[in-house]
Amino acid sequence: MPVLTSKQQEQKSKQRKIRNSEYYDMISTFDELYADSKKDKIFNHLMEIIESEENIKLAYRTIKTNTGSDTAGVDKRTINDLAKLNEEEYVRLIRKQFSCYHPRPVKRVEIPKPNGKTRPLGIPTIVDRVVQQCILQVMEPICEAKFSDNSYGFRPNRSAEHAIAQCMRLIQVQNMYHVVDLDIKGFFDNINHTKLIRQIWALGIRDKKLLCIIKEMLKASVILPNGDKTFPIKGTPQGGILSPLLANIVLNELDWWITSQWEEMPTKTDFTTRSNKQGTVIKSHAYRALRRSRLKEVHAVRYADDFKIFCPTHAEAVRAYKATEMWLKDRLGLDISPDKSKVVNLKRQYSDFLGFKLKVRKKGKKYVVRSHMCDKAYKKAHEKLTKEVKTLAHSPDDTAQFIQLQKYNSVVAGLHEYYCIATESTADFGRLAFGINKQLRNRLKGDVSRNGALRNGFIKDKYGKSRQLRFLHERPIVPVGAVPQKNAQNKRKNINKYTVKGRELIHKNLTINTDAMLWLMRNPVKGRSIEYADNRISLFAAQYGKCAVTGLPMEVHNIHCHHKMPLSKGGTDAYENLILVSKAIHVIIHASSEITIREYLNPLQLDDSKLAKLNKLRTMAEMPVIIL
Repeated sequence: MPVLTSKQQEQKSKQRKIRNSEYYDMISTFDELYADSKKDKIFNHLMEIIESEENIKLAYRTIKTNTGSDTAGVDKRTINDLAKLNEEEYVRLIRKQFSCYHPRPVKRVEIPKPNGKTRPLGIPTIVDRVVQQCILQVMEPICEAKFSDNSYGFRPNRSAEHAIAQCMRLIQVQNMYHVVDLDIKGFFDNINHTKLIRQIWALGIRDKKLLCIIKEMLKASVILPNGDKTFPIKGTPQGGILSPLLANIVLNELDWWITSQWEEMPTKTDFTTRSNKQGTVIKSHAYRALRRSRLKEVHAVRYADDFKIFCPTHAEAVRAYKATEMWLKDRLGLDISPDKSKVVNLKRQYSDFLGFKLKVRKKGKKYVVRSHMCDKAYKKAHEKLTKEVKTLAHSPDDTAQFIQLQKYNSVVAGLHEYYCIATESTADFGRLAFGINKQLRNRLKGDVSRNGALRNGFIKDKYGKSRQLRFLHERPIVPVGAVPQKNAQNKRKNINKYTVKGRELIHKNLTINTDAMLWLMRNPVKGRSIEYADNRISLFAAQYGKCAVTGLPMEVHNIHCHHKMPLSKGGTDAYENLILVSKAIHVIIHASSEITIREYLNPLQLDDSKLAKLNKLRTMAEMPVIIL
């Protein structure tokens, strides 16, 4: 079983979201919304797109792939309940919500934080989540066209790595050695509803029915863990699908205000601009002119509600701190946490950001960035790995131990993938490995050795040459200290899921029969569940429109969706139980007559490997093996 790191999962998620859009032919619509928003067009009729059948089906597809789709709201329903509906029933149910929308109460749960406190998480009902997803899909391209390049959290094709890379560039290349660390007090709980609606309006989203629906979402009652019900007058619940986008809309005004103080400040001379290979506009001449003025240089990097302001001097950083504090209070009604906010001189102190701590160290005549895992992240990683080692040591049998080892390996690989961009990651993980390796040796006694089988795959590719590699009963253990260090990469400017060229940089175009896919979308099998219909489309894309046995492309009249385990034997419409095959193969799988088998099999001329695939499907269908 291959281990997927956090970055691989993120990349897979990006590609899956684009494929989802292609399934339901919404890409051109989203592209048009993005392009129109770039031109400052006003959007008065978005509900027509939001309520479209294709958008509603896409929302189901996207929700289904989320890890939280099996989490129930106050009505105790999950995605599995929606999966039982056929396509017409599902679309009708969601459209009914939009006709007169009244959200169900949001269930609040308390999530423990590393500091011992809890973070409130709001869980809407599954139907309300689908409604929010329908709205998100249409609002996101419009908002993306308006958002600042200096924000990185909860946005497509942006990550914590991009934010850290930008911080490092500002420090090392532009000599911004003084940082303003700002923490907004209870940001998600203190968002002003009226101000938020005005900000959405200012972005050009002026469909009054949509704005009314968003107002209703914001006012949805909350069921507390003790059973009490509250009615919020401000804030947006963390956990809602639309909440991250709404949070970015609120702070987008802050992004552009800070940008206007320096980066976008007009100069007397219109300097010629050029772009590098990544598409980033180079403004060195304009910045040189601005530095000759009396303006105070400031740069911001924001990830959700966590943001930093970089300045060249301490005095300018103090001014930026006070100005931003006043602006947040006056414009957004938000307060700063004085105990968590401060001005940091990076030559003397570390500044924490997104699990890293940054500082500069003198090297020759220059200062260079040095970054580590921050203290909280290191402690949390040590506790997590210690817990996984204990569970691994107490596995009741070989199967449980194998499953737990895979989990342990995924945790280590995930930590490596996230923190490998720290300049001192080798030292950090070396220190972490000292304690964890000692626990592995002590708790697993003589079961850990240097001898074992290393199959082709992720662990072999990434850790196969490491001298720290060990094995548990001949199964590889990902070595904690063997972190594959790399430099943090800035976001490539041209990457954009809402432009043709931008998508080409994310993934290669799927080589499938588009007409056949559209036919499958328009012609669901009557009487089947929406899960069956949706998985049929997913399989067509995953198999690149080819028969799973013969490997040949299939035309629409030749596509059959086969249940590996028959419904009569307890099989389901789950993705794992379905496979697309040609009509001839499907007939052969279920055929009991030797004449019928020969009639359909002879023209195919299957080789041994393809015959083995066919026989495997026949065996699962409780049919005898075919022997040629």
